[in-house]
Amino acid sequence: MFLAILYCLLWSFQISSGHFPRACASSKNLMAKECCPPWMGDGSPCGQLSGRGSCQDILLSNAPSGPQFPFKGVDDRESWPSVFYNRTCQCSGNFMGFNCGNCKFGFGGPNCTEKRLLIRRNIYDLSVAEKNKFFAYLTLAKHTISPVYVIPTATYDQMNNGSTPMFNDINIYDLFVWMHYYVSRDTLLGGSEIWRDVDFAHEAPGFLPWHRLFLLLWEQEIQELTGDENFTIPYWDWRDAENCDICTDEYLGGRHPENPNLLSPASFFSSWQIICSRSEEYNGRQALCDGTPEGPLIRNPGNHDKAKTPRLPSSADVEFCLSLIEYETGSMDRTANFSFRNTVEGFANPLTGIADSSQSSMHNALHIYMNGTMSQVQGSANDPIFLLHHAFVDSIFEQWLRRHRPLLEAYPEANAPIGHNRDSYMVPFIPLYRNGDFFISSKDLGYDYSYLLEPDPGFYRNYIEPYLEQATRIWPWLLGAALVGAVAAAALAGLSSRLCCRKRRQFQEERQPLLMEKDDYHSLLYQSHV
Repeated sequence: MFLAILYCLLWSFQISSGHFPRACASSKNLMAKECCPPWMGDGSPCGQLSGRGSCQDILLSNAPSGPQFPFKGVDDRESWPSVFYNRTCQCSGNFMGFNCGNCKFGFGGPNCTEKRLLIRRNIYDLSVAEKNKFFAYLTLAKHTISPVYVIPTATYDQMNNGSTPMFNDINIYDLFVWMHYYVSRDTLLGGSEIWRDVDFAHEAPGFLPWHRLFLLLWEQEIQELTGDENFTIPYWDWRDAENCDICTDEYLGGRHPENPNLLSPASFFSSWQIICSRSEEYNGRQALCDGTPEGPLIRNPGNHDKAKTPRLPSSADVEFCLSLIEYETGSMDRTANFSFRNTVEGFANPLTGIADSSQSSMHNALHIYMNGTMSQVQGSANDPIFLLHHAFVDSIFEQWLRRHRPLLEAYPEANAPIGHNRDSYMVPFIPLYRNGDFFISSKDLGYDYSYLLEPDPGFYRNYIEPYLEQATRIWPWLLGAALVGAVAAAALAGLSSRLCCRKRRQFQEERQPLLMEKDDYHSLLYQSHV
């Protein structure tokens, strides 16, 4: 059945979306610093003739960044995406995409006017068919070259300022692995110099919004690839887990019987090849990951550094995180105290909220616990457990948003580490998205979590409330009628009872035999004696 599903999908894939559009990877586009491809619906740039959008200059935020990155002009990710492009499509209404050909999250239909709400479910609530379909979708993405996007294999400077484009094809799954690598890679300073204290998606306020967008785009990719517009990424609720209960061949892959660092040959993912996991090699060559396969998935859950991560997160840990009022505090990095973001990310103690560099908890704990590919930040998305893990982390973020209902101003506007200010564009996404755009409820982005679902207020308002209002107005009459009815019913019941008793006595007398047989007479005497 699994192979049959996969075979059918291989014949039905559609268009994907992700990082550098092929249409913007030419020397002409790079040197002109413009990425405004035509929308195939009308052939005009950004679908302008159809009112979808227009090609405009990018307006960058001038809010200052924090002191963690003491350089300027040495990294292609600075002031994203200005090193590569300063003009892109600005979409109108509910349209979205690098050419305004897609709908905003939460909308669908030919004109993007249909509101949609999809539900992410616990992987253990999926039927066998649903679970196998999810694995088939991931496998299909792993074996389908993106027809729309490519990845750069060199820096802009190494491309001679765009005159010598250097890009590679990549499959749809690995496209996202590469993006997670690229956003968290070290800065190449030239020669043998490296700056490691930089990350445009971790250890700062953008951690939760960046991964929220990342999962949404990944979800959208699978929807477009398979034609399954209702697909959602499942989550793994790891609260109070004592081990990796999804690390079985039935789910995300069991342990190899001969090599504990590898997946079981019977798992769906044992033959997968990983990419972008050799950061020291890239740093030594002053090069970018080019998507070349580097070997099988590595995973050895539970055989990790237990001094740094003594246990997996508990329900109490999650509840403490949710009790923290401030989204971000202090230096807004991994040393922040009483910061919801820093605590849920795992750099602060989930019992006190105090930053502790000797421990890795919450989100970080799951990565460390897997003791393999998942434990390396840059290459962690190679392991499909990454998806289920981050979906649950996102659900905790959603709980916090619903409980505290923060204003947008709760997300720092300035002085966060580079790339993490509220109006900074998130690396390395094209089209462009700001960090603050995803500091909102998931419902406003078109999805929810099964365990967070609330009763529909519209049902109460439209169906129950009108009857309650009518009852409030006429309750004295209803009470009076009920009392009168009760009295009448009691009187009628008493009268009926008397009549029934009288008729029963008459009936019994009429049925009493006038003469008895001899045996009947002796029987009656015996019963009377007894």
